[in-house]
Amino acid sequence: MIASILLEIKAKNVDKTFDYLIPETLKSTIKVGMRVLVPFGPQSLEGYILKIKDQTDAEIELKEIIKNIDEEVVLNEELLEIGKFIQDNTLASLSSAYSTMLPTALKARKKTQISKKYETYLSLNISLDQAYLICKKESQKQIIELFESGILISKKDAQSISVSSTKTLIQKGILKEEKEETYRYQIKEYIKDEKKKLNEEQENALNKIKESFQNSKTIVLKGVTGSGKTEVYMQAIEEVLDLGLSALVLVPEISLTPQFILNFARRFGSNIAVLHSGLSDGEKYDEWRKIEKQEVSIVIGARSAIFAPLKNIGLIIIDECHSDSYKQENRPKYHAIDIALFRSKYHNCPVILGSATPTLEILARAKKGLYELISLNYRVNKKPLPSVTIVDMAEEIKHHHPIISELLEKKIEECLEKQEQVMILLNRRGHSTTINCSSCGFTYKCPHCDITLTFHKSTKNLRCHYCGYTKFLDSNCPNCQEDALNYYGLGTEKLESTIKEKFPLARIIRMDTDTTNKKGALEKIVEDYRENKYDILIGTQMISKGLDFPKVTLVGIVSADITLNIPDFRSGEKTFALLYQASGRAGRSNLPGSVIIETFNPDNHVLNCVKDQDFEKFYEYEMNIRKTLKYPPFYFLAHLTIKSKEYECASKEATKTANFLKRKLNKNTIVLGPTTANMFRVNNIYHFEIMIKYRFDDSLKPALKELDKLFLLNKKVDIDIDMSY
Repeated sequence: MIASILLEIKAKNVDKTFDYLIPETLKSTIKVGMRVLVPFGPQSLEGYILKIKDQTDAEIELKEIIKNIDEEVVLNEELLEIGKFIQDNTLASLSSAYSTMLPTALKARKKTQISKKYETYLSLNISLDQAYLICKKESQKQIIELFESGILISKKDAQSISVSSTKTLIQKGILKEEKEETYRYQIKEYIKDEKKKLNEEQENALNKIKESFQNSKTIVLKGVTGSGKTEVYMQAIEEVLDLGLSALVLVPEISLTPQFILNFARRFGSNIAVLHSGLSDGEKYDEWRKIEKQEVSIVIGARSAIFAPLKNIGLIIIDECHSDSYKQENRPKYHAIDIALFRSKYHNCPVILGSATPTLEILARAKKGLYELISLNYRVNKKPLPSVTIVDMAEEIKHHHPIISELLEKKIEECLEKQEQVMILLNRRGHSTTINCSSCGFTYKCPHCDITLTFHKSTKNLRCHYCGYTKFLDSNCPNCQEDALNYYGLGTEKLESTIKEKFPLARIIRMDTDTTNKKGALEKIVEDYRENKYDILIGTQMISKGLDFPKVTLVGIVSADITLNIPDFRSGEKTFALLYQASGRAGRSNLPGSVIIETFNPDNHVLNCVKDQDFEKFYEYEMNIRKTLKYPPFYFLAHLTIKSKEYECASKEATKTANFLKRKLNKNTIVLGPTTANMFRVNNIYHFEIMIKYRFDDSLKPALKELDKLFLLNKKVDIDIDMSY
């Protein structure tokens, strides 16, 4: 018997299987989807068995598999198919597709050793009466008393009485040790939360979802912030579990995961597994195996949780489906929604795409009838949406209010007096975005990227948010040695210090990637803020989606123009979603909410749509622009990035690539570029871009595959292809 094995080889031009003989000793245990260790040249490598056959086409003498890595299959039949789907739709290698799907412990990488965790228990090796007769010492009798209930006792519990006595009892054969596997990540136990009574809109949504059970169908649940989408999700999942099926729930940010886990744990207890980047490799390994062994029926997680090895999926939910977080930015550039739709067909189950602001592409498909649209137009118990006020910061600066407007300051004071909570959004971290010298004009820039360094006051470091370069800030200008450094720009760190100066008695906490990089830090901030340990929460977009704090009555949005000025055709859509979602954090309980948006563009149409809380008006406005300029959903986009450490090489190959595409593609397909990328130089690598706009072009994928193969042979220049830009 022969096994075709896919090895995880770093060489980018090697993406194929290699045949190996299956030794007699392994024939009874080896299966497709397992990892094995094989000889490859002078070394030995791990790989996945993709096929078992009787013959080979190889013309060389085959080597034997050395050993099995796993006792069970790592890639089941469905995951094997998903890997092929990713390979075909993203043009990534099959090896990278499988690698991105699996937790670190199960990747085909030699020397990745993550072992199972065991708890050591003690049990009686003889009868209780015999043990009492033998044991004379009081310390030994105290340990024997622990076994009167007849259950296993943790070795730690026994040793808390006497380590030496425990050891003696084991040596005499009175006690014996037993090891039992335990999981590193444990869901807290909560008092069970009974399901809430649904209002008419929610009941209608639930009934429509139930009608779609055991059908591959996509439902867009468009509900205003605070409309009770989570309760609809949970009751739909209860129905699915009653059918003996499982459910997969995705959230875009790990900042939302603690809240989701809390809500679901109160309803479903420990019948939950969690998968997200905040877990250690060992915890992810445990959660994966927990799912694989069907010990849980619900999986909650971020983007990569879409690959969870759940069997018999009855429902897939993607909450805040508009989020960019569902798209992987490095290869393979898959989108979690695409994988969800694939799994929907595989399991014949519905997918729910939930959001207050679904993307224009998703909503357009729903309006055309390709997806089913269900709307929740009112907050639970008909609570009003918060009032929104736009403040012109050009006028505020004239009155010496450059960061916090007079109105926002007044509203914060009122909230603090009423002991209500405030959230302030600024979608930029750090202290200052630019530092320059007023004497000689020197500006701190990243030596590897075309961008200024951001100053982080807490660490006194200048940092590049693209390549990670860090430099300690000098007290004087490094160019002219003058004490003339000026700090410009605003980040969450500087905003925090400003608010602390204005409200010295307020309890303030900041939530961004700088304050949540330690394990458990994010969960602690969310929990502490929910328990009213802080009055004001300052943060980046992490605080804008899905979080529910009953005492928040005011949301301030500082520098609302930041995302509007990004050179991206989706900047208006992203800005609307961010501000609308952030606004929705206010007034979610019985207290009325208000929102203050600070901007230098008070007449901007997008901002005024947020002010009016009118998604339909924004949708119509943006769709007209997209249609005129031939952007999604009217056209599909493919985006190519040509990269090299040498400027001339990148420029030359980018021009050749554009000419190649113009020859190969249909006349109606539009090829734009090459142009320099928005971030032209990142980590000393030059970037050129080509944009392809197309509707129906069967020649596109073959042309891109051919192009990808051509670049595999080019050692100086690399190409990055994004098929779902």
